[in-house]
Amino acid sequence: MIRIAVCDDEAYMSDHIRAMACDFFRGKQKETAVVQFSCGEELLRYDKRIDILFLDIQMKGTDGMETAVKLRERGFRGFLIFITVLKEMVFRSFAVQAYDDLVKPVAKKQFAATMERLWASLQHAGDTNLLVQKGYASSIIPVEDIVFCEIIDRKIYLHLTSSEVIDYYDRIENLETRLDGRFFRCHRSYLINLQYLKSYKNGTAYMEGGEEIPVSRLRSREFSSAILQYMRM
Repeated sequence: MIRIAVCDDEAYMSDHIRAMACDFFRGKQKETAVVQFSCGEELLRYDKRIDILFLDIQMKGTDGMETAVKLRERGFRGFLIFITVLKEMVFRSFAVQAYDDLVKPVAKKQFAATMERLWASLQHAGDTNLLVQKGYASSIIPVEDIVFCEIIDRKIYLHLTSSEVIDYYDRIENLETRLDGRFFRCHRSYLINLQYLKSYKNGTAYMEGGEEIPVSRLRSREFSSAILQYMRM
């Protein structure tokens, strides 16, 4: 599922963006969940994952630019698209890694062009994001948010830093090829992110969140080497 947020103090514009976003992903046969906010303060209180954020720049109270800065500072890594009435605001958006800017009134043709490019980016998420497919739903998972991966009965469970667990059907061998050098296959059923490894002792990897992951005896020497190599990165 692709999680979308729209933050605009003009209700008709918020509804307009929501409708176009839902229509676009419906055409791609992708399930979406959309939440709407009328101000930056409301958005900043929201603590669930957002994959795509449409954010009005000119709002009362905490404006869109200030809101975006705070979101990025707290680790928001989703796609950020500004909605603005001023074309000159476009240049300021680079500071918060905005994906694009849509100038009001947002025409369907303009919106579709941006979304097609964003769709291509989602399809090639690659090194920084993992696109997980579960039936007709899909989720965009930042790779660095994955603490460890576990496979049980042909189903993979991604354990995230947020304590959320996402499951889907796949082979762990396929997942391993999609992840970078931070991840190590310490057991036939586990892939761990060395970024969150706290310590290793007597065949057990202790993670920062308190998880204890078994390390197979056959992989223990290679695991120790992988730790040293990661520390040199």
